[in-house]
Amino acid sequence: MIEIDGKQVLTELSELVDARHSALVLVDMQRDFLEPDGVLGRLGVDLGMYPPMRPRLAGLLDAARAAGVLVVHVQMSALPNRRSDSPAQLRFNLRMHAEARAGRPALRYCVAGTPGHEFAEEFQPRDGELVVPKWRSSGFWGTNLDLLLRSNGIRSVIVTGCTTEGCVESTARDALFNDYYVVVVEDCVASDDPAQHDASLLLMRNRFDMAHASDVAGVWQSGREPAAVPVEVAAHPA
Repeated sequence: MIEIDGKQVLTELSELVDARHSALVLVDMQRDFLEPDGVLGRLGVDLGMYPPMRPRLAGLLDAARAAGVLVVHVQMSALPNRRSDSPAQLRFNLRMHAEARAGRPALRYCVAGTPGHEFAEEFQPRDGELVVPKWRSSGFWGTNLDLLLRSNGIRSVIVTGCTTEGCVESTARDALFNDYYVVVVEDCVASDDPAQHDASLLLMRNRFDMAHASDVAGVWQSGREPAAVPVEVAAHPA
């Protein structure tokens, strides 16, 4: 911790992910994004980044549960008949996977009540864990996420899930704009576009604290920061 103009600022990983004031936020770990029989898988989109990431995130989730960390499952949602999609949102949709769609209509994914809207098997919420439906990329926009975090004394948001450049980065940015410390677990985020994943990580490393799953879990398991695990700070933050 350091002091800047009379304000105490958390700086160490052990402080930032302290189980007493942190929430593990899992963004959109749902079948339509992750599974071969989901919307993206059936479209032929490359899901190759997800199999290596999923066990790491599942392990971090187990560690969070064991340490009593607040767990929040953010769930991408859409209403049938595109009732939750504005024309602007549909235009945004048309830009996604345009090549794979090959002129077919805008994607329909995570429609409430469909199998694709459900969480993947290893990320099913347990009793007492929070589930926050969202209708846009950010977990904060038009949801009760901020209210739930503040109601539970949360100061730090540990962001994981998919996709890195989309809903993960949007949620991380809005967490910061709502005055939460943000830690992005970079080996627990993934995308169906490796190039965009890498570009997003480059941007986020200049804005947020980054960590690996083993380091965060190590803090929770030991109550102290593992040796020689610096928190990354950009040389020239934007």
